[in-house]
Amino acid sequence: MTDIEARIDTSRPHTARIWNYWTGGKDNYPVDREAGDRIRELHPGIGAYARADRLFLGRAVRHLAEEAGIRQFLDIGTGLPSADNTHEVAQRVAPDARVVYVDNDPLVLAHARALLVGTPAGRTDYLDADLRDVDTILEAAARTLDLDRPVGLMLLGVVIFVEDDAESYAVVRRLLDALAPGSHLVLSHTVVHPSMPDVDAAVAFWNENGTPRLTQRTPEAVTRYFDGLELLDPGVVPCSQWRPDAPADPVAMYGGVGRKP
Repeated sequence: MTDIEARIDTSRPHTARIWNYWTGGKDNYPVDREAGDRIRELHPGIGAYARADRLFLGRAVRHLAEEAGIRQFLDIGTGLPSADNTHEVAQRVAPDARVVYVDNDPLVLAHARALLVGTPAGRTDYLDADLRDVDTILEAAARTLDLDRPVGLMLLGVVIFVEDDAESYAVVRRLLDALAPGSHLVLSHTVVHPSMPDVDAAVAFWNENGTPRLTQRTPEAVTRYFDGLELLDPGVVPCSQWRPDAPADPVAMYGGVGRKP
């Protein structure tokens, strides 16, 4: 058994593996599927949130590569590889785009090394680190990315795992402060919303049974992550409704894209 395999805990459900299950992947275990089904009973729309978040990633990366000219991406909280990963979307537009993925889940690490392979002209790398390890992430990312040039900072569904508000805002700010003007933040976050009370029940079940714990925030609190940035239209909205390719119902995952001036 490798060190990575020894770190994989199949006795408790894990967020990345449940997300993988909801999006039709095969990199999950019975405990993840059981928890995922129970959460879907409490909140039937949760699978749509996972898919909406993934589609939001694709639209945001495509915009950054096509419209903003971004050629470097730092994707923290990668999750298990799926269709249209950040490097695949970016390198379809710009084959020389470079992407650094960051996650601290051992199963993600095992798959990332095999699947996250870029184009010959571009480059991808993977870091085993926690979102809070800002100095470690930046130092390692600088081996692949030029931090003196604009970077697309991808934080999809990851700051929800930093429970303390002040710490979560500080982590995002420290990352942005290290990036060049013209860099962009792409962020999504589970929200608490009066019109979606079943989301609260699903989150409560997860926090009692799964790992790691997650935190909901209001749409207004999610918008605070973009303080000091030029927030792109349509602002912080349900990620299904951020520049959708077709009309879409709202979900309790809110997202936005902001430019560092």
